[in-house]
Amino acid sequence: MPIIKIQLPDGSKREYRKGVTGQEIAESIGTGLAKAALAVKVNGEVWDLGRPMNNDAGISILTFKDQEGKKALWHSAEHVLTHAMMNLWPGKIEMAMGPATEEGFYFDFDSSKKFTPDDFKKIEEEMAKLVNQDLPIVRKEISLDEAKKLFKGNKYKEEWLSEIKEKGEKVTVYWTGKDFVDLCRGPHVSSTGKIGHIKLLSLASAYWRGDSKNKQLQRIYGIAFQDRKELNRHLEMLAEAEKRDHRKLGKELDIFEIDEDIGPGLVLWLPNGNIIKEELENWAKETEKKWGYKRVTTPIITKEGLFHTSEHLPHYKESMFSPMDIDGEKYYIKPMNCPFHHKIFAARTRSYRDLPLRLAEYGTCHRYEQSGAITGLMRVRGMDMNDAHIYCTKEQAVDEFIDVIKLHEYYYKKLGITDYSMELALRDLNSDKYHGHEKMWREAEELMMKAMKKSGVKFKVEKGGAAFYGPKIDFQIKSVIGREFTASTNQIDLFMGEKFKLKYAGEDGKEHTPVIIHRAPLGTHERFIGFLIEHFAGKFPVWLSPVQVVIMTISQKMEKHGEKLRKEFEEAGIRVELDNRAESIPKKVREAQLRKIPIMLTIGEKEVENDTVALRTLDGQVKFGVKPELLVKKLKENINNKELKFEL
Repeated sequence: MPIIKIQLPDGSKREYRKGVTGQEIAESIGTGLAKAALAVKVNGEVWDLGRPMNNDAGISILTFKDQEGKKALWHSAEHVLTHAMMNLWPGKIEMAMGPATEEGFYFDFDSSKKFTPDDFKKIEEEMAKLVNQDLPIVRKEISLDEAKKLFKGNKYKEEWLSEIKEKGEKVTVYWTGKDFVDLCRGPHVSSTGKIGHIKLLSLASAYWRGDSKNKQLQRIYGIAFQDRKELNRHLEMLAEAEKRDHRKLGKELDIFEIDEDIGPGLVLWLPNGNIIKEELENWAKETEKKWGYKRVTTPIITKEGLFHTSEHLPHYKESMFSPMDIDGEKYYIKPMNCPFHHKIFAARTRSYRDLPLRLAEYGTCHRYEQSGAITGLMRVRGMDMNDAHIYCTKEQAVDEFIDVIKLHEYYYKKLGITDYSMELALRDLNSDKYHGHEKMWREAEELMMKAMKKSGVKFKVEKGGAAFYGPKIDFQIKSVIGREFTASTNQIDLFMGEKFKLKYAGEDGKEHTPVIIHRAPLGTHERFIGFLIEHFAGKFPVWLSPVQVVIMTISQKMEKHGEKLRKEFEEAGIRVELDNRAESIPKKVREAQLRKIPIMLTIGEKEVENDTVALRTLDGQVKFGVKPELLVKKLKENINNKELKFEL
């Protein structure tokens, strides 16, 4: 009997017969693992547990504790949703598509019936029946002709099949029981009984493939957990996340607006939002100056040749806006700042004594995102990026990259972001999307791996996610309610220096090509502020708050004294407002709390007489008889130190 060798995550190796499945390997390890198993990762690719292995491989058994295990389960729940919909409304629905996401699943339907949340209970009951039947979910490879017959009349599946044919890929379908089949790459759990408890969450409109030129479909979102208590905890978190939604709070707090007349994904920063944006930018500029960065400014458009040199054309073209004709030449709006900074480096003769050279810019970039992918501040078309490029020797590269990691940690600590990790994205050796030579790639990966290990920060390796010109790391940050975001991407790049013919005179008198480090610790204003709105639930620390102090008079007779105090705070550099309306103090306090103003001061006759204020903070502190000069002093210290909380 042919034998294959299987390496487990702990490095141990076992021998199995050829054709062994992930489920059989899990059973050989232990009954607990076999019961919890949802999928198997084989040489970095996630497979169904029932798929046979015919060659030596490194594997790991995936459970619901693994994100990839969750996604296999959620993907299967999406098939159960579609199965249920087809059972409930036969002949009235055309299946489009739907994947697992990082936070659950969705499916897009084409139907003349207009679905509403009132339909959810009925759909969930039908889904529960399918789960309780513990139907097998079986993968099958079929011919293109078989698939065309199976999905005849479904224009969406027919379009997918045309693309599969064009790419020369295999056609795979998944049967759920004997009655439901869908075109799908997988992976899936072995049966519907593994899925557990499903909850449908929301409805939305979505264009087919995210293109507004295509038909608008109905999208149903959902989530599934094997344990009912976990599902309930997740639903509670979602309710809290809804309260913190940056789109909702952004409107309520007058932070930003997106206007269809201007265009989707193009942000209008309102006065309050602009204060937050400028405070972050000023902080970054001050910090980077201390860390040895030099500021530059580059144009927003350029001739197309620059992006041919960098090879973003044609490889990044789908994410760039269409060119414009200027004097008979094509110009592009820039999607990134890198090529411009490389030109600044090349503009002068450089020596090893000039290195490391750290060029920083809050560069305005524009990228074409499909309209269906645009989400508030998180996915936009216009962005201001906290960008910089470090040009250094190979000997300096590891320490420079570690300093980049330390800079991230400094920012995160100041902002109370304690839950973060790094993902190191390397090449998929079987892909042809990467450029440059093998020696360059190997050296870049070795430098980055060395820096990551030396930094001491936890990281995981993801194969296949590297940029076309080099490996990268993504900083993943979580808000206080556990929502995860990619905050920034950072790279050690040995490719672009050669492409742009960048040179410096080495200590040996010879010409050398610099290593380039790409970094953007605060990402873009748009995405990072969106994250901070949700992280702080709109209750920004004093230094970031658009209005830091509001002075409320008990009656309009105190207006003169209130105005005097307002000027004192303003002259001290504190953003302050005077509320002298003929309204009750409880009403003024409620309105200030809704506006998330961190410091609320009340003055009545007693305060005027004693030259004091009554202090109330947004987090519940209350103090009377506070001297304004002491308060101003404490506020300035708090603001200058970028403290998270204010205490008198």
